Amino acid sequence: MEEKKEVKKETKTAEKKCLPSFEELRKIDLSEYLKKRDGAEYVNWAVIKQLLHDNGAEKVYFEPIQQSTGSSLIMCNKEFKDAKENTNQVYETRIRVVIDDLEFEIQGPVMNGSNPVKDNSMTQQRLWNSQTRLFVKGVAIHTGLGFDLWSRIERAEENDNEEDLLVHNILKIQERVQQLITNKMKLGLSKKDIASELKINEKQLDTYLGMYKKLYALEKVIEKIDKKQE
Repeated sequence: MEEKKEVKKETKTAEKKCLPSFEELRKIDLSEYLKKRDGAEYVNWAVIKQLLHDNGAEKVYFEPIQQSTGSSLIMCNKEFKDAKENTNQVYETRIRVVIDDLEFEIQGPVMNGSNPVKDNSMTQQRLWNSQTRLFVKGVAIHTGLGFDLWSRIERAEENDNEEDLLVHNILKIQERVQQLITNKMKLGLSKKDIASELKINEKQLDTYLGMYKKLYALEKVIEKIDKKQE
């Protein structure tokens, strides 16, 4: 009787592909995926998710972290005033990001472009946009994918905010003065009447009103002077 030989079948287990290093992922050019929303540059979160999968990640997702209120919206004990001097609450949100064995949480403000969202413009869409922005930022910080691009965007926003603050302080006064003049004219006064009360003529009043932007432009020119001309 012929003996049956037991044949052992070799089972091959697929090797798990790991994500490249921080520096390797950092070199991936994302400029072709760059878009603009609300005046701010961004890369769609789905693009980042797909690129992670393309580079070896099997599990990639994020989820909003709910607060005790049942919402993922966090109300901070901070306030800010808009251009109309209205007081607004500062809102933030927090998400959990999972990339295979890597898990982390990241929190940030709910934004409208590069500005905090005002109370009267808070929507679920703005909350979602801020959460996807946090996902892209978190991936950049923890994996390197999009890190240089994100750093450039943040530097540009910081410079814009600094410049906006300078212009805002000057042009905000101009806006208030022009509004005051408009209100007086609605009451029946002419620009000539207002100038007369200020003991100047109408042409001088227009000159004063045009000084705000000139002062700002002058400031920029002076900043560029770095040495004495010989």
